[in-house]
Amino acid sequence: MRTVTTKGSPVPVEGDELHAGDKAPDFELKQATANGIVPCTLADYAGKTLILSVTPSIETSVCATMAKRFNEEASSLPDSVKVLNVSTDLPQAQARFGEEAGANKIEFASDHLETSFGRAYGVLIPPLRQLARSVFVVDPSGMIAYAEYVSEIVDLPDFDAAFAAARKAANVLS
Repeated sequence: MRTVTTKGSPVPVEGDELHAGDKAPDFELKQATANGIVPCTLADYAGKTLILSVTPSIETSVCATMAKRFNEEASSLPDSVKVLNVSTDLPQAQARFGEEAGANKIEFASDHLETSFGRAYGVLIPPLRQLARSVFVVDPSGMIAYAEYVSEIVDLPDFDAAFAAARKAANVLS
């Protein structure tokens, strides 16, 4: 079984790792909107480049820093690039964080109910019922263009590599 560490202690991770060139697994997540909780799927981003910023819990300082950095950088990305922060936090908590942090350039979606995203993308930490920190870039054709699994859960991802991959993927079909 694969593991990541949290402050040096290993924890198991469920699901197979994805790599550049793999087809992005479909998902159904939940989002809080003005109309209530609605589903969010990979198909909602068809034809777009999608950065999946995966965090254990938006309520922690490292996850908040990650979401804020993606929000800051999103305005410099082409309009065809969307950023979706995924965690197992409740959709309402994600929406509250987004509002309080002024995170208006990215979206939030929850894998709380079924954790199927976590399994499909190889990031589910079963004993914590959280997702391992990671970043995926899905190109407009639905293929993984970039995948980073952060080995130590309290470390931040390689933002520059993710943004470079997103810019490259966005130009593939433009």
